[in-house]
Amino acid sequence: MMLLTLDGVGPVYLQIYRAVRSRILDGSLAPGLRLQSTREVAVELRVARNTVLQAYEQLLAEGYVSGRVGSGTFVAREMPDRMMEVADTSPEPMSPGDQTAFGLSSFAQRVQIWDSPLKPKPRALRYDFRYGHPDIEDFPFDVWRRLLARRARSANANSLLYAAPEGTPALRRAIAGYVQRSRGVRCHEDQVLVVNGSQQALDLLARALLDPGDVVLIENPSYLGAREVFRAAGARLIPGRVDPDGLNFEGLPRIANRTRLIYVTPSHQFPTGAVMPLARRLALLSWAQATGCYVIEDDYDSEFRYDGKPVEAVQGLDRSGLVIYLGTMSKTLFPGLRLGYLIVPPALVEPLRAIKFLADRHTSTLQQDVLTDFIADGHFERHLRRSRKRNASRREALMQSLTRRLGGLGEMQGANAGLHMMVWLSGRVNSELSSIVTQAAAADVGIYPVTPYYFDPPHQAGLLLGYAGLDESGIDQGITRLAAIITARRAA
Repeated sequence: MMLLTLDGVGPVYLQIYRAVRSRILDGSLAPGLRLQSTREVAVELRVARNTVLQAYEQLLAEGYVSGRVGSGTFVAREMPDRMMEVADTSPEPMSPGDQTAFGLSSFAQRVQIWDSPLKPKPRALRYDFRYGHPDIEDFPFDVWRRLLARRARSANANSLLYAAPEGTPALRRAIAGYVQRSRGVRCHEDQVLVVNGSQQALDLLARALLDPGDVVLIENPSYLGAREVFRAAGARLIPGRVDPDGLNFEGLPRIANRTRLIYVTPSHQFPTGAVMPLARRLALLSWAQATGCYVIEDDYDSEFRYDGKPVEAVQGLDRSGLVIYLGTMSKTLFPGLRLGYLIVPPALVEPLRAIKFLADRHTSTLQQDVLTDFIADGHFERHLRRSRKRNASRREALMQSLTRRLGGLGEMQGANAGLHMMVWLSGRVNSELSSIVTQAAAADVGIYPVTPYYFDPPHQAGLLLGYAGLDESGIDQGITRLAAIITARRAA
């Protein structure tokens, strides 16, 4: 006899189930023991046999007992509760070095060494000169919401299905028309690939064009997002010196002749702000053709040029199909949109289309449709004109404030275009930057060293100051507080 005691809670079959389960778990009913028959238990408990059958079936389903045809029901030799206890046991905390024991790929290990300089700060700073933060108040959200609502209302079954990985035909056509008008890009809409921001574009290109050990020629200093994508792909990076005309090809190591890819920001070099003149652009194309490599032209903020007409893209000069043009909406519209585009030579269309499909199938069609309307209805270029005027005013405010507040203590660089400038602090060395940044944060000012963008840290202390996310008053107040810190250190 099992001598079961029912708890009186809920259906009788569950009470029997719990009673038997409890006897099994406390060891009263040993593994492999044959249980009483359902008929015997029914008689013992004075319940219907079907009620006991239900309890046994539940125990069997959960693995506490096993049944043998013609032999009866037996206590299972391995308890499911014990197996769950093993699964729930928390392992000891691992050190980062132990993680390779779990089979991380070399790609994952390379990614882990990246320490982004743009990590979120512990608290929001009132005067934050972070690069890449546009003033959201400048954006016509009322127009965007209206277009979004219109597209949502007109959505049908087809618009909710999977779409082409390269983007909707209408948006690709709109982008092709825009870059032809504004940047002198030579392309057909079939060469346009819509992506989730420029970072995905770089990742797709690295997958398409690089194998571990391949050589990439990259500007020094350079955009960290690009550098780390190529490094994660296992590429061997060759830093090319940047002078006032951009990437300089003189004095490159011999291995550069085996370059598979060149990454440049010719219209507003990141972060120095250098603009590559026509002669250097032609030299770039000539060097790429002689070497047999592709050129990635990252045109991340060329819409914002304040001294003269925007410089035409290198891609428009290319006659050999070597230049890959990369654009983003993060600086012109807003970063949360996560939309960018590639314009690629015809030979790369199908490979990149396939890689994009594997990466995420396709970019949100609703966002693509709204952006299409935003461009086609003229809102995009009107917004650019307004933004260019507002950012020109912010740029002027920053230049005047730096001149007035810092005087001879700071030297500006790369202020003729874009949404940021570099400031070299006279008489300050790179090793001081960490404490200067900390002091500035304590004064509610966010500043950012140029150090991470260089392969080898420069001796002089330099800052990368973005100004698109502040108004003129905030810019002056922030620089006033920074100047007080710099002046106090000079006097100390």
